[in-house]
Amino acid sequence: MRVLLIGANGYLGRFVADRLLADPAVQLTALGRGDDADVRFDLAAGSPGALTRFLDAVHPGVVVNCAGATRGGARDLTRHNTVAVATVCEALRRSGCGARLVQLGCSSEYGPSQPGSSTAEDAVPRPGGPYGVSKLAATELVLGSGLDAVVLRVFSPAGPGTPAGSPLGRLAEAMRRAMQSGDSDLKLGGLGVQRDFVDVRDVARAVHAASLSAAQGVINIGSGRAVRLRDAAAILARVAGYGGALHELDGPSGVHLRAAIGHPRTESDHPAPVAYPYPDGCGSWQQADVRTARDRLGWRPRINLEESLADIWMEAACRI
Repeated sequence: MRVLLIGANGYLGRFVADRLLADPAVQLTALGRGDDADVRFDLAAGSPGALTRFLDAVHPGVVVNCAGATRGGARDLTRHNTVAVATVCEALRRSGCGARLVQLGCSSEYGPSQPGSSTAEDAVPRPGGPYGVSKLAATELVLGSGLDAVVLRVFSPAGPGTPAGSPLGRLAEAMRRAMQSGDSDLKLGGLGVQRDFVDVRDVARAVHAASLSAAQGVINIGSGRAVRLRDAAAILARVAGYGGALHELDGPSGVHLRAAIGHPRTESDHPAPVAYPYPDGCGSWQQADVRTARDRLGWRPRINLEESLADIWMEAACRI
């Protein structure tokens, strides 16, 4: 099976590439903007016609799209998350390769959900920010393309390679600095948020399974369990051997204050809520219903949060 992987150098793409390369039946070609890609191509700027000619030459059986942007203004997010996917869909429609498309979506497409609930694939998406809007638009393009396609809606990825700007990445960096400076008190904000964390290696397994399956539509990829960031911080402290006290800086309403995770407070900081208390637009709670992944992909998460956090800490500790 020849697989074209788009975004192989990204956070998720690196693990997807490793998983696919471990399958001796897969011939992998990486397409991306970086110099180390097999083929350099910018989806946000390149034309569908140019990509079609490449698809006809390589003739992949599966195209996996892990590319996209998580940060930036609405214009950049739209270019890299929506326009880029429109280019992929149009190129596949024009091509004679007949490839299956596996598109990586995200839980931000759903937006906030009711605390205590599990979000299934038939939930009405109500993204709470431009990132979720741009990813939802991409999903709709894929679903309406008429292609043999599946969208994996990945909840909150964790594990090795976790970006420093993510909540768990900022948490690990804040703890590293506290241990390095000998601080016995670690003051953090935003710990009341509850998210469904899923290890990146389990996400890669899901992509591999989706590549081999005939499943179409949207499939949630998560652990099926919401974890309060406060509890994740406690696990990380135990893994790291941090014996200090964790102090929360959230207000009584649960709204994030200006002192977010890893943000040093100064005397000029005032406890005023930020304009967007949940940057991912998902509110205070998210938990995936993962029954569809089990039934249609034969997939279940294998790696628990403690192992994911241990790997995050190992990388953070190496920066001491």
